[in-house]
Amino acid sequence: MHKSPSHGFTLLEVLIALLIFSLGVLGMAGLLAVSVRTNHSAYLRTQATFLAQSMADRMRANASWALWTDLYNGVWTGPAGNDATCQGASTGCAYGQVATRDIGVWTSQIARFLPNATESINCAGAPSIPTSAYQMLPPYGGQCTITINWNESTLAVVGTPNTETLSWVFQP
Repeated sequence: MHKSPSHGFTLLEVLIALLIFSLGVLGMAGLLAVSVRTNHSAYLRTQATFLAQSMADRMRANASWALWTDLYNGVWTGPAGNDATCQGASTGCAYGQVATRDIGVWTSQIARFLPNATESINCAGAPSIPTSAYQMLPPYGGQCTITINWNESTLAVVGTPNTETLSWVFQP
């Protein structure tokens, strides 16, 4: 009797190949999960940087009385007041109204784009306000620090979120 050689794969070879393929797919799924989390972290950092730069630009645009009178200084934990201050006013807005609107818009945007955020602005080092309202104000000589804190999930599967911080120091 003549035995013919076996053709094809045995069941054991197929099971081993399936096991190796499954481990590869699990590794790729884990890599995808890490990629999504780190991408979201980069998104939140980009949002925080954009929002800090936005407020710095608003403060530069309204540097006259608002900075000299500390209208921008403060700590906020959510949307602050009405962001529609003096909207539609026929006489224009005073510097204080513009500062109030800037803070309202900014805190609303932070609450919308960053999870559990707190924000603060601290401006220091400016000389005193001139005695006459008509006297020209010199450029603001101090520095301002914008600090934004938000919660961000970690790469760990279980645990509490980390608090991330962005500090932006500038001279308006």
